[in-house]
Amino acid sequence: MTIETVHTDNAPAAVGPYSQATKAGNLLFVSGQLGLIPGKGKLAEGFEAQAVQAMDNLQAILDAAGSGLDKVTVVEIFLTDMGRFKEFNDIYARYFSEHKPARAAVQVAGLPLGGEVEVKCTALV
Repeated sequence: MTIETVHTDNAPAAVGPYSQATKAGNLLFVSGQLGLIPGKGKLAEGFEAQAVQAMDNLQAILDAAGSGLDKVTVVEIFLTDMGRFKEFNDIYARYFSEHKPARAAVQVAGLPLGGEVEVKCTALV
């Protein structure tokens, strides 16, 4: 089985020594996406804008890999404030209304670049 890296300019470049996503067979592993604005290297302003941007980044990578939100099997969410869980759910539901992948959400002490939310997923290709 070959492993292929995925890159798109429609999502921010990795902020470390990793790829936006990797394909292995018919599986796609998307790295954690912050609310970074593609091409700008800076976070969107505020929690809601970061959450939307993180989800948009995730979707852009899925699309670039030949996958899509409807093929996501599991999503992992990292929040710096679990008090924002309901707010995040409202945003998340805009992306996953009919299809509902397995999911976990955890509170973390901090995220890279001072982000407030990070989202990663595994999907079929």
